[in-house]
Amino acid sequence: MKLHHHPLSGHAHRARLFLSLLGLPCELVEVDLARGANRSPEFLALNPFGQVPVLEDGETVVADSNAILVYLAKRSGRTDWLPEDPAGAARVQRWLSVAAGQIAFGPAAARLVTVFGAAFDATEVIARAHAILQRIEAELAARPWLAADRPTIADVALYSYIVAAPEGNVDLAPYPAVRAWLGRIEALPGFVPFARTEAGLHAA
Repeated sequence: MKLHHHPLSGHAHRARLFLSLLGLPCELVEVDLARGANRSPEFLALNPFGQVPVLEDGETVVADSNAILVYLAKRSGRTDWLPEDPAGAARVQRWLSVAAGQIAFGPAAARLVTVFGAAFDATEVIARAHAILQRIEAELAARPWLAADRPTIADVALYSYIVAAPEGNVDLAPYPAVRAWLGRIEALPGFVPFARTEAGLHAA
C-alpha cells in the first residue's frame, strides 16, 4: 500500500495513525502541497479533489481520510475498530460526521489560521472549537472512548486535530476528560504522533 500524505495534515495523520495501529506496512509518499503537487495531473488522477490523503492498495484507490479509515477496517476484518451491528456502526458514523463537520470547521480551521495563514475569522473558529470540545468533554466524562467500550475509528478520526488544537490558540486545559482520552490513544500499541508546529499556544 501507498499513502499519499503531508506531515502537517491532520486528515493525513489520521490515516497514517490507523495504518500503524493496525500494523499494516505502507509506503509513505509525501505530497509537496507548497509546490502544488496536489494539483498535478498525476495526483488529480488519484483524487480529483486535489486533497491528501490518498491510499493506493493495488488497483484500489481510496481518497478522503474517513473513507480510508472505513476501508482499512473493512479490509482487515477489524470489527473491533468498526462494528458490524447497526447500532455500533451508527455510533461510529456519528463521530465520523463530527470529524468532517464540527472538527474541520472548529479546531482544524483555527489551526489553519496560525499554521497556514488561512483567512478565517480566528475568533469565530476558536469559538466553534470550544463548542465541540465542550460536547466531547461531556461525552468522555461518562466513558473512556467515543463510540464503544474500546477504541474505534471514531477516536482515530477525531484525535489529530484535537491534539493539535493548541496550535490554533484553542486551549485544552479546560477539558480534563479530553486530555485523558488523548493520553489513552497515545498509549495504544502502534501509535505514531502528529507532527507538532510551533504555532499558537505552542509558539516559543
